[in-house]
Amino acid sequence: MSGLIPQRFVEDLLDRIDLAELIGSRITLKKAGGNYKARCPFHDEKTPSFNVRPDKGFYHCFGCGAHGDAISFVREFDGLGFTDAVEELARRAGMEVPYDQSARQEMQQARTLTDALDYASRFYHSALKSQQGEFARDYLKQRGLDDTIIEQYMLGYAPATGTALFDSASKDLQGPLIETGTVSDRYGRPRDLFRNRIMFPIRNSRGRTIAFGGRTLGDDKAKYINSPESDVFHKSREIYGLYEAKQSIRQLDRLLVVEGYMDVIALAQNGIQFAVATLGTATNQDSLSALLKQVRHLVFCFDGDQAGYRAADKAMENALELLTDGLHLQFLMMPDGEDPDTLVRKEGADAFQKRIDGATPLSRYLFNRQSEGLDLTLPEDRGELKTRIEPLLKRMPRSTLRDAMWHEMLRLCGSNRGDWQNRRQQNSKGGYGERRVQEQRIDVKLSKDTQLCLALLEAPDMASEISELCRSSRRYRQAGQFAGWILENDIRNRRSLTRQLATDKQARARFYGLFDGIEHVPAREQTLAGAREMLNPNQEVARKQRLASLLSEKRSLADLTAEERQELKALTGQNDD
Repeated sequence: MSGLIPQRFVEDLLDRIDLAELIGSRITLKKAGGNYKARCPFHDEKTPSFNVRPDKGFYHCFGCGAHGDAISFVREFDGLGFTDAVEELARRAGMEVPYDQSARQEMQQARTLTDALDYASRFYHSALKSQQGEFARDYLKQRGLDDTIIEQYMLGYAPATGTALFDSASKDLQGPLIETGTVSDRYGRPRDLFRNRIMFPIRNSRGRTIAFGGRTLGDDKAKYINSPESDVFHKSREIYGLYEAKQSIRQLDRLLVVEGYMDVIALAQNGIQFAVATLGTATNQDSLSALLKQVRHLVFCFDGDQAGYRAADKAMENALELLTDGLHLQFLMMPDGEDPDTLVRKEGADAFQKRIDGATPLSRYLFNRQSEGLDLTLPEDRGELKTRIEPLLKRMPRSTLRDAMWHEMLRLCGSNRGDWQNRRQQNSKGGYGERRVQEQRIDVKLSKDTQLCLALLEAPDMASEISELCRSSRRYRQAGQFAGWILENDIRNRRSLTRQLATDKQARARFYGLFDGIEHVPAREQTLAGAREMLNPNQEVARKQRLASLLSEKRSLADLTAEERQELKALTGQNDD
């Protein structure tokens, strides 16, 4: 969009919107004094922690940290972009968004194109139900699809005759159909691009059709063809099946990225509703960026042949530059000769879901792939592994994950003086057999949110203090949720916490990925000290000073009195269960 929405208009719009009425039209709110409360629509919870402050014009969830105004609520709840959210609120308030003239023309043009494409989608869907679509219906039935899934994805059929779509369209739609490439006029006369094909409408976040994919039912050289790019369709930015996934699952927490339209639909038919497919090359950075705008957890699913592994390698390499703490990428390789469509129909949804849950994390996939064909007991092969991996890790932004992977590379390659000296001493005593490289203790810088979560794991009795801290900042979203759950279940010590997490299936699912990406856990004292410093900065300084005094170089532990030893235990957190 070339034109900008004036800030003054946005502020006026927010002033006119009754936030409680807006949110209350989508979820059930309960009055709580001058405010409103509800169970949060953005995460799963039993106790209402979602608060709406109409007088202040904002909402806040003390469980997941979701926070914002009317525009951000509509964007998150309805899955809209900023401009679409402003338009939705403006319609609700009876206002017109004051775009400049060029922006207004651009929007009108886009609406005209999507109107034409929506018409084409309805035409193809109707043709599938007609007599001429009988063969196409039989084909979809053989692929295991029922009427419900066909309706959900608006599957259609493009008749074999060359101008069926063009002839059926009104004159005001024929031009836009040609402009989007759905109808071609390359040879001076109109001709439908898609003929005798199963049609897959590609829809944007609002459910408007922006393009099509078509699978031949004949012997065409091209098994699948897609619409050309247009003003409303940019292939590298679009995700097939995302609109349908959001309709089925209000709060998506992960996406399964597959390679084809039929893979997405076959998985949905079997109850796996979070599968999507990128268009064109699934491994370019535009596609990855588009996916990561939706969720923080991606599972890439590729065929298990050489081409599949090459695609997975490319996805991994392109993802490295985008990886930051909190992102979780995994790889699921299909058995040789299978794809998601055939496999889910063969082994069922439960077995396939287990494959998804057991997918390989990016860090492990990288090390496994790069160490293929190497014997890490040989110095030469350890050097080769370092040569392969080091350039990849240098492409990653600085993060806890990068630090951990870097240290793992050094561990595997034995790239520190201590390991080399140990090997020399061992070899001097005789023998050059296989020896394991000793792993060194590694200090990894963790995010403050993760530090607080680890502190809760070590000392659940800190939950009340940590929960209070988390309410003041969205940066501690995971810690806030973990602390809230601990308080709800009245957990006081680590033994009870471990037992509850082991026996409570819902809690286990909720916090399953809490420490994903942490490959080296800090020592208990370091964890608790970091948390105390965030909770009480001044008290932590005093504690460290007293600890230093007790452990002064001039004294040994034997010199401490019984009272001082007890104080030392308290200062180091050793009294916690």
